[in-house]
Amino acid sequence: MAARCLGRGVGRLLGGLRGVGVRALAAPRLWSSASAPAAPSGSYQERLALAAREPAAFWGPLARDALVWDTPYHTVSDCDFRSGRISWFLGGQLNVSVNCLDQHVQKSPESIALIWERDEPGTEVRITYRELLETTCRLANTLKRYGVRRGDRVAIYMPVSPLAVAAMLACARIGAIHNVIFAGFSAGSLAGRINDAQCKVVITFNQGLRGGRVVQLKKIVDEAIKVCPSVQHVLVAHRTDNKVHMGDLDVSLEQEMAKEEPVCAPESMSSEDTLFLLYTSGSTGKPKGLVHTQAGYLLYAALTHRLVFDYQPGDVFGCVADIGWITGHSYVVYGPLCNGATSVLFESTPVYPNAGRYWETVQRLKINQFYGAPTAYRLLLKFEDSWVKKYDRSSLRTLGSVGEPINHEAWEWLHRVVGDSRCTLVDTWWQTETGGICISPRPSEEGAEILPCMAMRPLFGIVPVLMDEKGNVLEGGDVSGALCLSQAWPGMARTIYGDHQRFLDAYFEAYPGYYFTGDGAYRTEEGYYEITGRMDDVINISGHRLGTAEIEDAMADHPAVPETAVIGYPHDIKGEAAFAFVVLKDDAGDVDVVVKELRSVVADKIAKYAVPDQVLVVKRLPKTRSGKVMRRLLRKIVTGRAQDLGDTTTLEDPGVITEILSAYQEYKDKRGGAK
Repeated sequence: MAARCLGRGVGRLLGGLRGVGVRALAAPRLWSSASAPAAPSGSYQERLALAAREPAAFWGPLARDALVWDTPYHTVSDCDFRSGRISWFLGGQLNVSVNCLDQHVQKSPESIALIWERDEPGTEVRITYRELLETTCRLANTLKRYGVRRGDRVAIYMPVSPLAVAAMLACARIGAIHNVIFAGFSAGSLAGRINDAQCKVVITFNQGLRGGRVVQLKKIVDEAIKVCPSVQHVLVAHRTDNKVHMGDLDVSLEQEMAKEEPVCAPESMSSEDTLFLLYTSGSTGKPKGLVHTQAGYLLYAALTHRLVFDYQPGDVFGCVADIGWITGHSYVVYGPLCNGATSVLFESTPVYPNAGRYWETVQRLKINQFYGAPTAYRLLLKFEDSWVKKYDRSSLRTLGSVGEPINHEAWEWLHRVVGDSRCTLVDTWWQTETGGICISPRPSEEGAEILPCMAMRPLFGIVPVLMDEKGNVLEGGDVSGALCLSQAWPGMARTIYGDHQRFLDAYFEAYPGYYFTGDGAYRTEEGYYEITGRMDDVINISGHRLGTAEIEDAMADHPAVPETAVIGYPHDIKGEAAFAFVVLKDDAGDVDVVVKELRSVVADKIAKYAVPDQVLVVKRLPKTRSGKVMRRLLRKIVTGRAQDLGDTTTLEDPGVITEILSAYQEYKDKRGGAK
């Protein structure tokens, strides 16, 4: 039975759950019977115009019909960017877990909610909506027994797994606020996030498994909570059979859940009650705990999941993000489950046990939509195409990219090799702050063109504007500027936990009346949007404004270069110049020859002024655990501020800084000797 594969404790639990009949479930209190969210009728352009012109007329009926409400809302929205006030569906009450679980259990209890693609290949576990609801209710009852009440914060420090999803939904069911913390953070990073949120309970595993390696999660939690006075209990589940130290605060989660009933009455929550906190690092200071609320977030996640990926009932949706990031929240958990989809939970890595892991999984699970990060695609394209082509990928219809702008080589590889030039490829732009996808090639008119490496089209209700350096709105096409959004949408974050002023300063101060994304963008003559990178990744070389992503894209087209990172640094004559950090393939050959070729490529593809003044070959780039390159660290190294790197809690491997510092010193010594 699949339940046995869940690990000893969880396997026993789900094995017992299989004997509980559907009749034991409490029927949700339905004000309206929800249907899958589909945008209001009319052509694509008509719907786009309606959402921009009359947000209430667009979002109001959609929310009414797409969500299960206890009490209907009386006001669609009350938003003002100048004061940072963002509220949607006021007066409405609902429960997110009912929308994600109960409504589907009533219709089709044995349909598959989750497929857990465990670290060990070929040992996937399928969880039905009934099993997930019952597990969620047992966990919710356990939380209540250990003192968790509505509004309390619960830290979830767990790898991708059905129990982690149940923990999120259990918090939602009882009105607690979950704070999922990526299960790779150090004890110090974990403690900082627990303390900022004042979490009452931590839920974790004894150990984690990733890429064939054991991660000592419980030991990290033990170290963290030494300085976390708010933590009253640590609920410990078991991913492995290995015993771990259990202290005074520790509770065996499976044992306690087994004592509970598989029914838990859902708490009726106001639309603007907090659903979860999710921390994202800032360039300075402590990480920001972004606040997402109930109805608006859920509606936006569900709608974008359906429209961007062309999700159809019965599809197997494969988003390989970790639940510790917003992509995992919106497109592994809340969006797919609200839509009644089958969502894949990917516990492993793209190259374990080999470079075919993603595509073998696609073949075995018959995945229809595959959503991953450019950093993973760039890693995989270094290997032979045979690792892709040996597996049957005919089930795939949509391929997606998320996290950062995708370069041309990776886009073409994904389209041509993985998708056999037949799949729709959506390069999506959004942020932790936006809650869901904001710019994407789909939805669109039927059969509309998709241009490589371009997010292209705003989603319904997303109204982008480009600003010049003086804060003036740029009109027309063939223009570049700061990307702002002029109108609120339901899925956006409401504040920074405990610090609304920081929220206002970060997102609404630079361009009053607009949400400033922090990104730069280019708008084509056709009105399509291309993200050019963070505004702090835009450099001004002799009066020419240039996104570093553009230089990176040109250099990454070289067959010997899988990855680059370009930053700007002060230059006596040019004002700023470009410094390129380059990773080469093992068989790249003569490094000096490659560097010369790279300079030529940039000159040919962009202009001579764009050629980096300095090029440093490194073994790897400093990345967050979600795969984003931390360019600000490279900037500080180059500008002599390596002793003040700021917040590095999201850095995947701190050792990379030492490597780059050493390589940079050798590079400087060599240049000095040459002079």
